[in-house]
Amino acid sequence: MVIPIVSCELFIPSWVVRFKMLKNSPRVTSALCCLLLPLTALAADAPDPQMLVTQFWQAGDADERNAIAAQLSENAANVATLYDWMKDGPQYSDDVPTGIVESVYEAPDGTTYPYVFVIPEDYDPETRYPVEFALHGGVGRPKPEPGDELWRGGYDNLVRSDRITVLPSAWREAYWWHDSQADTLPALLDLLKASYNINENRVVLTGVSDGGTGAYFFAFKQPTEWAAFLPYIGHPGVLRSEQSGGGYRLYFENLMGKPLYIVNGENDRLYPASSLASFMQILEEQEVEHIFRVIEGGGHNTQWMPQERPAIEEFVAEHPRDPMPDSLQWVADRTDRYQRNHWIEIDELAVAGRPALLQVTRNDNVFSVTARGVTEFTLLLNPEEVDLSEPLLVNVNGRIAHTGMVRQDKAVLLERAALDLDREQLFTAALTIQVNSDQVE
Repeated sequence: MVIPIVSCELFIPSWVVRFKMLKNSPRVTSALCCLLLPLTALAADAPDPQMLVTQFWQAGDADERNAIAAQLSENAANVATLYDWMKDGPQYSDDVPTGIVESVYEAPDGTTYPYVFVIPEDYDPETRYPVEFALHGGVGRPKPEPGDELWRGGYDNLVRSDRITVLPSAWREAYWWHDSQADTLPALLDLLKASYNINENRVVLTGVSDGGTGAYFFAFKQPTEWAAFLPYIGHPGVLRSEQSGGGYRLYFENLMGKPLYIVNGENDRLYPASSLASFMQILEEQEVEHIFRVIEGGGHNTQWMPQERPAIEEFVAEHPRDPMPDSLQWVADRTDRYQRNHWIEIDELAVAGRPALLQVTRNDNVFSVTARGVTEFTLLLNPEEVDLSEPLLVNVNGRIAHTGMVRQDKAVLLERAALDLDREQLFTAALTIQVNSDQVE
């Protein structure tokens, strides 16, 4: 375990973006592979749009998905038609594994990650299921082998009829807060989406001990996919450790869009509740939505879970994700990753490595932007949130940066859909804004 550094940075302004890197889809060693639909030749005169969308969702690699994207683009009469197809999403089958589904994900660099999907035995492909990612503790242990149990206490108590549970794996070379895991968890979510019908707005991230610290990591650095974060008996200060936490700078503005449910024991030998006092004070000052439960006399364990479960379930039920919030903020200190927040991305910093802030508020077709330390950013545009038949006005730091039409593009829709596989978060246009040097704050 790592002794946490309690202090955390606060970049007082508010707002900026993290961009999920465009990446090839991984190969998967899994019972699910046999379920993927083959790329059989479709009748040239009458392709089935939903079949194409299904193949797009289930594509095994980038080349395969690009080939299907070309067919979708060719057969859609216009962007609006293609948008409707993508929003309807794939056709899901009831001929899929249920119960405990153990498998292995292979990353682009060849690293393998054992994982488990816990699927309701009565899974119904017409139902959109909530999803809970549960990150285990003890990441300093050796890498688990396929078939090793990934959850202390076994899987049986995780089988629920009302949700899907995902159990990824971490070990001493792949902590939850490493870049590799920042790619792996979204990849596992994409694998799940390929075969199972989920509710994209009800995907939560929970974790115990080191897993709780991992939940903090995604809250600070990569929140777009998640509805809420529930860190149990973890500590955000670990993330600042150069030795084992990555030496991350933590910006509390990045927590302001997603709620947290935090639990620590009063007498926890590693992360007692009192050790989070300064962290909680900043959450209060910055009005970050959160619940902090201190377990009286509690140690470094989850014996409290049965009593706490009803409150946790209520919290999760009350906090679905808003995929297209009217206002966003993000702070980033790099642009190769961790620079996107939903529909905003920071593309270029005024000074490499220096924290930059992006604040954006959307009011119909008018965007008000505060950019500090940002020289270029992108707005991702959804046709249900913005009227793309009318001009857009973008004000940056009090000056007009763009006024005029923005063209919808099938290529943008397909490229962004390939990144997210998210029926609730589709974009048909992207507007990149360069901030004049005299406007950079």
